[in-house]
Amino acid sequence: MTDIILELKRELVGAVQRNRADGLLLSGGLDSSILASINSNTKAITINFKSYGEDIKYSTSVAKILNMEHYQKSVDIDEAIEAIPEVIKTLKTFDPAIPNDLIVYFGLKLAKKLGIDEVMTGDGADEFFAGYSFMQDIDALDDYIKNLSHCIRFSSNELGKFLNIPILQPYLDNEVINLCVKIKKDFKIKKEGNRIWGKWILRKAFEDILPKEIIWQNKRSLEYGSGMTKIRDIISSKVFDNEFEEVTNSGNPIKFMNKEHFYYYRIYKDVVGEIPKAKQKEKECPGCGAEIKRVCPCHCSAVEVDGDV
Repeated sequence: MTDIILELKRELVGAVQRNRADGLLLSGGLDSSILASINSNTKAITINFKSYGEDIKYSTSVAKILNMEHYQKSVDIDEAIEAIPEVIKTLKTFDPAIPNDLIVYFGLKLAKKLGIDEVMTGDGADEFFAGYSFMQDIDALDDYIKNLSHCIRFSSNELGKFLNIPILQPYLDNEVINLCVKIKKDFKIKKEGNRIWGKWILRKAFEDILPKEIIWQNKRSLEYGSGMTKIRDIISSKVFDNEFEEVTNSGNPIKFMNKEHFYYYRIYKDVVGEIPKAKQKEKECPGCGAEIKRVCPCHCSAVEVDGDV
């Protein structure tokens, strides 16, 4: 067991060195904190919504421990609402995960303002090291992760292209992925103390570098940790009950999850246009009718998963 832990640590350190950037989106979660510990000379960037969320506390602690330059931005309601059309236009989606994308968008905007040339993110750690709770219920998890390695994508790449900032992702480095698919489920999901942990081997590999409260913290999604989840109610309030009831009963083929989902769709129609329907013999998305390749605009059948930065 010790050998595979040391090998993982060595490969990840090498991946950070190969993907070294002068900026890092730092949530203070496990994934981005590990990257910070390997390359503490980078400038750390943390975004939150109106001072909500736990990311500020954890990222400030990590930056202080590692003596990093740390830049923070608190996004207000108007800024977030005004940015949604640009994010939707860039990603060409009305995915309900837009609040996650907003955090990355504002992080990259701040990086650009600071003159940062490249930004490193923690994309991929949750997906390849079983950081999501639902992964604990997947029997053939090793095969699931192996298949995921061939098709996974992240919105940070598209946002980076739009803002002309290259995104570097050490957890998606070929050498790291090649090792990761060989690591069995039992090393990724394992009991430590009184509970079962995802990303167990990743935590063990760096528990001698970072404090216990950072290594053994609970998983936080981008939107929850940043406080951006608070914006969901605000967005929903912008859709009237009778308006939502009318569209859901109108025979519209799109299956809207809630008012927020419909709000994003309205913007999508304005800034992107109509959803291209699947052609004959093409697999059709059950949520919006688009052709399913990698991802459709509603993301109901997407392979993309937004993780902790």
